[in-house]
Amino acid sequence: MMSVATEDGGTTRPGSGTETTPEKLLTPVLSAFWDDPESWTLESYRRHDGYEGLRKALAMPPDDVIALVKEAGLRGRGGAGFPTGMKWQFIPQGDGKPHYLVVNADESEPGTCKDIPLLHANPHALIEGIVIACHAIRSHHAFVYLRGEVVPVLRRLHHAVAEAYAAGYLGANIQGSGFDLEVTVHAGAGAYICGEETALLDSLEGRRGQPRLRPPFPAVAGLYACPTVVNNVESIASVPAIVHRGKDWFRSMGSEKSPGFTLYSLSGHVARPGQYEAPLGVTLRQLLDISGGMRPGHRLKFWTPGGSSTPLLTDEHLDVPLDYEGVGAAGSMLGTKALQCFDETTCVVRAVTRWTEFYAHESCGKCTPCREGTYWLVQLLRDIEAGKGNPADLDKLADIADNINGKSFCALGDGAASPIFSSLKYFRAEYEEHLDGRGCPFDPARSTAWADSAHLEVNA
Repeated sequence: MMSVATEDGGTTRPGSGTETTPEKLLTPVLSAFWDDPESWTLESYRRHDGYEGLRKALAMPPDDVIALVKEAGLRGRGGAGFPTGMKWQFIPQGDGKPHYLVVNADESEPGTCKDIPLLHANPHALIEGIVIACHAIRSHHAFVYLRGEVVPVLRRLHHAVAEAYAAGYLGANIQGSGFDLEVTVHAGAGAYICGEETALLDSLEGRRGQPRLRPPFPAVAGLYACPTVVNNVESIASVPAIVHRGKDWFRSMGSEKSPGFTLYSLSGHVARPGQYEAPLGVTLRQLLDISGGMRPGHRLKFWTPGGSSTPLLTDEHLDVPLDYEGVGAAGSMLGTKALQCFDETTCVVRAVTRWTEFYAHESCGKCTPCREGTYWLVQLLRDIEAGKGNPADLDKLADIADNINGKSFCALGDGAASPIFSSLKYFRAEYEEHLDGRGCPFDPARSTAWADSAHLEVNA
């Protein structure tokens, strides 16, 4: 994946009419020096104002840091968009218990690919954000739960943590402030379900990763039954720039309710896939203009705004503002800003079937709706894709998805149901083309075989 950055870190709002070129929409902050030689080192990070935000934060009372992040309007970048400062504020103070910060780096959502490149190219942004966040919530131990398969990133993160300890940014009496902090990097064992925050906490404690019943919420009884904040990598890595440059600078980007910059992961049938850092509220049309559009000779058919667990959208939604409110009003979710773009050569039924197979495989099996529902969705979808389905199966698909949606322990069930609902809404006719022995119209072998058999029946 390539990163796109410009020398000009402008803060023009999308749609304001003041843009001069498509690239002016980009606001490289986290990705500003990804293309530098050895961008991941402490030396490179310091050359780009690294740890200046920490210096300012350590001079502020913890509650003032929380207030700053809250007033800046930073929303969680892990999918739900919950206000980060408000989440920090939920941690009870004066309770006599240890407080923990847990960074969720278990990036596993199909299509989502922002946190791993960020950690690979700029791990010190996360480390600086961790120290600031721990100072704010009065925590002295932080954990980074990283997806275990990405061994090069794991090694690079360990190296960055070691650099931070050696430079006095971690450990005892950080920068002479009297604040102590230990950071533990933990490699997960490859379970998608551990991206759910309470399943992650169970895994971190050495148990099987399964979602917990809430309440109690992690802010009250999280890791080791102590108050815990669980934040996404990008959420924490965005904090140093806010503290260093100020809340007004951050709010000058994005929209009123969704301020700031973020990483959009553009993938699929596009000319130049990659990470595009831009203000919240840009549109897919604008991002496609920057990235060279769809691959030559093809057009956009459908896309996901936030990974495979968000309801898919079509070419009718090219001008939907990509912020939490805009995408929500269009009937989907911004999620992790994983913009998977598919052209007219893609079979919707096939794509949804593959996604559903993933969710069935990754279901932890703790709750019946998800465990049983995803299994039966896969069986139905496979039959439909193979031409063995009938019209009643489409209603059955919707019914099973409805029995999962909102009725499972965690959001995995909702994520599995989303592509079903949205694909039936926009592409029911394409599902119907697969039924009654016809097979997939996008499979030349199947469609030819069906046409030949139909010709023989007509001439019999």
